[in-house]
Amino acid sequence: MRIAVTGGSGKLGRHVVRRLQASGHDVLNLDSTGERWTGWTQVDLRDYGQVADVLGGAQGEFGPVEAVVHLAAIPAPGLAPDSVTFRNNMTVTFNVLHAAIRQGITRIVMASSETVLGLPFDTPPRYVPVDEEYAARPESVYSLGKHLEETMAIELARWHPEVTITALRFSNVMDVEDYAAFPGFDVDARARKWNLWGYIDGRDGAQAVELALARSGPGFDRFIVASPDTVMSRPNAELLAEVFPGVPVRGEIGEHTTLLSIDKARRILGYNPQHTWRTILDDSAESTGDHATPTERPPRYPRVVAAASGLAPGGVPVIGAVFEAAVEDADPAVPRERRLGGGWAGTPGVVQGAGAWAGLQGAEGPLVDPS
Repeated sequence: MRIAVTGGSGKLGRHVVRRLQASGHDVLNLDSTGERWTGWTQVDLRDYGQVADVLGGAQGEFGPVEAVVHLAAIPAPGLAPDSVTFRNNMTVTFNVLHAAIRQGITRIVMASSETVLGLPFDTPPRYVPVDEEYAARPESVYSLGKHLEETMAIELARWHPEVTITALRFSNVMDVEDYAAFPGFDVDARARKWNLWGYIDGRDGAQAVELALARSGPGFDRFIVASPDTVMSRPNAELLAEVFPGVPVRGEIGEHTTLLSIDKARRILGYNPQHTWRTILDDSAESTGDHATPTERPPRYPRVVAAASGLAPGGVPVIGAVFEAAVEDADPAVPRERRLGGGWAGTPGVVQGAGAWAGLQGAEGPLVDPS
């Protein structure tokens, strides 16, 4: 199948492109940055004409697209002025969804976000684990946009009953090299409370995308996509008692199981996450002979968990209380675009013209074009 992936050069997008290609699909990466001869096409997704052109195969070299995975966005609050974030993300999502449907494409998967659930949970959740029955409660312009993008998809699917649109509410996207910082999270339970201590390994995020592309039946549906565990070594009961006392627990929760329920994704999509930070750090310890406990094992290179705004070592700005900042003295062997910090929906995006985070790539793909 010929599949267009917007934001295919981003932190999650790279995993999605690789997985779909490995499964035998012909993948077209639509993004502002990329490598030549890899299936990448530079597109300004804010320009409806360009989007319709490339999805319809009108560029001449390729045939029309059969399915769309829409990941491109400014990927978190605070990376650009609110008005820019809202205008960019809403416009791009409309262009991609509307142009795809106009081109006769009936299978669409789009990146939504865990932020619609009420992050950063300064107002405690009504219950845990939160799930898809939990009413949307956007607390930032970014998450408001994500909520409205889902609403737009619902109406487009209603107008076009033959279309299948699946929104995946991704948690904080992580790569393997990010896991070295996880043991340090135990020091302060509140430092990662903003998304109920959740995350998603990028490889499992790609699995969810592939499964969503195969979802049978037309119409709109949404799914939370997270790893099966939390980022913490501390047990859930202890975390909840300290940070969210009195919040009702629905059903049984395990010692470290995710508080972002993935039951619906498991049941309907067949989602079966394969990667957790615990296994990866344990495997790494075995291979290196490092048998320290997770809380004793030092990071492989410097990271900073932001608990307040200010400057991290190296003079890197920390935005609010939600980013794990990339630092300038990080391991030089790790490519700069991989030395990233986590945010509400992932990592800082390529904010061209937006200041301190320029040059970093985001979980949902780089900004589609300079603002």
